[in-house]
Amino acid sequence: MSSEENRREPEAREEPEALEGIDEAQGSPGEPVEEDPGTPEEPEGPPVEEATEEELAALSAELEVTRRERDEYLDALRRLKAEFDNSRKRLERERSRILQAASERLVVELLPVLDNLDRALEAEGDIREGVYATRDHLVEVLRSEGLVPVASDGQPFDPNVHEAVMGQPSEDHEEGTILQTFQRGYVLNGKPVRIAKVVVARQG
Repeated sequence: MSSEENRREPEAREEPEALEGIDEAQGSPGEPVEEDPGTPEEPEGPPVEEATEEELAALSAELEVTRRERDEYLDALRRLKAEFDNSRKRLERERSRILQAASERLVVELLPVLDNLDRALEAEGDIREGVYATRDHLVEVLRSEGLVPVASDGQPFDPNVHEAVMGQPSEDHEEGTILQTFQRGYVLNGKPVRIAKVVVARQG
């Protein structure tokens, strides 16, 4: 083998090493290679337990009991409402009956007063005495029903039973004293049914 051939062989053996260096430069051997994650795995949850036939039967029985209780409550409410309506109607009928009876009794008591007025109109001459007697009779009938006239003349003004239609200066009376009554007031069983219209004294 010539010396020239010997010089070529080492150069030929060095070529694979140069190629290996090029391959290493193209891919960095120190970095990890990323792998394809593929489809992510779903996290495992707690296992779903299916209800047994006994549990379903128990739930069905409980639901049926609840429905029966609901129906009982509804029926009780309906009965209570019906009883309330009947009581209200019964009270209204009783109230109407009492008012009708009271009106009938008052009319019967006033009939003699009407008779007296008729006789007074039929009498000849001065009928004032008959009218006075008839008025007294009417007052007694109304008093028996609880009707009382409101005291006014000379009394202190009371806004609960008096209405001042005007004020009049007076040096002989204290301020607020009733001087004159234009219309008499009345109290029925303690309740004012008509306010007295009066003239009240005022100073200067």
